[in-house]
Amino acid sequence: MRPSQFLMASASLVVGAFLALFAAILSVNAIESFSEDAVQDALTLRGHEWAQVQSDGLQVVLSGNAPSEAMRFRALSIAGGEVDATRVIDNMTIPEAEIVAPPRFSIEVLRNNSGISMIGLIPTKSDRKGLVKEVGRIADKAEVTDLLEVADYPIPANWDTTLDFALYALKQLPRSKISMDADKVSITAVADSAEEQQEWARLLKRKAPRSILLSIDISAPRPVITPFTLRFLIDDEGARFDACSAHNAIGRAKIISAATEAGLEGVANCIIGLGVPSPDWADAAEMGINAVAALGGGSVTFSDADVTLVALDTTPQATFDRVVGELESNLPDLYSLHSVLPEPVKIDGTGEGEATPEFVATLSPEGQVQLRGRLSDEALRSAAESFARAKFGSNAVYPATRLDPDLPSNWPTRVLAGLEALSLVHSGVIVVQPDIVDIRGRTGDPEVAAEISRLLGEKLGASENFQVNVAYEESLNPTLLLPSPEECAADINAVLAEKKITFAPSSANIEASAAETVDKIAEIMRDCSDVRMEIAGYTDSQGREEMNLALSQNRAQAVLSALLSRRILTSNLSAVGYGEENPIADNGTEEGREANRRIEFRLLEGVSDDDAKTADDAEALETEAAPETTDAPAADAPVEGGEAPDTEAADGDVSDATTTDSPEDTAAPSYSGPEVFAPDADDPRPAPRPER
Repeated sequence: MRPSQFLMASASLVVGAFLALFAAILSVNAIESFSEDAVQDALTLRGHEWAQVQSDGLQVVLSGNAPSEAMRFRALSIAGGEVDATRVIDNMTIPEAEIVAPPRFSIEVLRNNSGISMIGLIPTKSDRKGLVKEVGRIADKAEVTDLLEVADYPIPANWDTTLDFALYALKQLPRSKISMDADKVSITAVADSAEEQQEWARLLKRKAPRSILLSIDISAPRPVITPFTLRFLIDDEGARFDACSAHNAIGRAKIISAATEAGLEGVANCIIGLGVPSPDWADAAEMGINAVAALGGGSVTFSDADVTLVALDTTPQATFDRVVGELESNLPDLYSLHSVLPEPVKIDGTGEGEATPEFVATLSPEGQVQLRGRLSDEALRSAAESFARAKFGSNAVYPATRLDPDLPSNWPTRVLAGLEALSLVHSGVIVVQPDIVDIRGRTGDPEVAAEISRLLGEKLGASENFQVNVAYEESLNPTLLLPSPEECAADINAVLAEKKITFAPSSANIEASAAETVDKIAEIMRDCSDVRMEIAGYTDSQGREEMNLALSQNRAQAVLSALLSRRILTSNLSAVGYGEENPIADNGTEEGREANRRIEFRLLEGVSDDDAKTADDAEALETEAAPETTDAPAADAPVEGGEAPDTEAADGDVSDATTTDSPEDTAAPSYSGPEVFAPDADDPRPAPRPER
């Protein structure tokens, strides 16, 4: 072959190789671009914009952060549907799973007369069995419904402390809803009275741990006010209420706002109650108060729908007529207005004046009453003296009245109403004149002025004028002088420590020698009738356990009956027999058995943390120092001091036990602390207390 031909063939071969390589490159680029675009479009259309597609020859590489494993798998499936699945390379990543937060542990408890129900979520490691057991003790014989669920997460901080407080609140409140979590307790309850409402709120606030947020909503029934009374006046001492009643909070705010604009200073006590004569009460009261302000002084008295407007005796007639006309026109239809522009009144207060007849009754701080002035006839004199002796005591009344037949016909009503009003104050004087009844005095009850206004408004009639100037003095408030619940229990147990209440052998009959002790306890209880206490009866360990339990219950009930026979209010007392439980001495000796046969008084109120700790420590010490159990005597062994032997009959009929007035010969342990609340305790009865 010639060289030229060889060169041409070689050149053609090289050119063809280059052309083939170029065509291959173009084909690969076309396939990569087509595959990448096809897969990217498919992923985008299916909502996987997060996926990134890159081609590497025939391979299609998927990258990006997949929201989940399922989304990653779907992206692979979509890509495999567009190109051969073997060509798809998975470089996608999945973010690390977030740590699941523990759930909110919480409990909601409802308690009423039917029982207790619990619903909520608690930690698995919490003592659910102990919780249900404690709630069962609180429910007593009522049904307990357990709807709690559990979750296996750590117990939150403060959970046990908060739960203890929630159970304490549940124990105190018989009709309540308590919601709690580790940091908060919300309490909604219904009390039987305003006093009980305040006492519960005080106990709960004192007992609440500082680490929790406490919300308390305790409602009490509104008092029935009859007649529904409001009395507002402006005189030389300024603007004030003698009585103020409202039917709701909005009405009270409207009444107090009107009084403030009329010159009232300080805080006004306006009671929200039942018995309002009409829904327009607040509007009518506001108009009456504005009328007194427009007159420049005087008083307005609402007694149900009867309204009495009394102007000052210095009020110009034209001003009086204008204000009365406006008020009469604006008052709601139900209300009836009586207006009085009095003649100048001079209150002599001696009962001896000749110009204006008077009847005067004076009550001294020592309780002595003098009756002076005029009465219409002998029948009224006898009625007034009898009424005064009934109110103040037969030996506390000194009559010095004279007869005047020319007195007004309503004089007996005014005199007797005045004496009844005087009986409500600690000391003071009532002056009755034909045109006015004036009472002045001192009291330890902040509600007395309102009560007197209601009384005089009802007894005298709507159109009569009266003045009430009764000052409240805190030092006269009897409730401030009453002992605290702790002092009540301490005083009673001090009496029992001095001399026990003893019983006839194997009987619940109180021995006559214990009369003095029962009398002393009754005297203490007269000032402690509002304190909730438990009379706990105990026996020694001789005899059958069930017999001792019944005997101790009957003895505790006998003490309760003995107090009732002495006219002591026992509604806040309960009698519970504990049998041979909680011994305070060794039952193996006669002295120990005598000490264990005892009556104790225990508070059923709240307990402070320090008191609870002290009682718990004492219980632990007694447990460590408890003597070894001694063998019980034989069933037929004689029993001294009153414990039932192990026989079917005992000395004396327990069921017909009478309460002879008496206490026991040896000292009982004194105890003044309330029952310790321990949610995880196995024994539902109070632990033994140390002697004070």
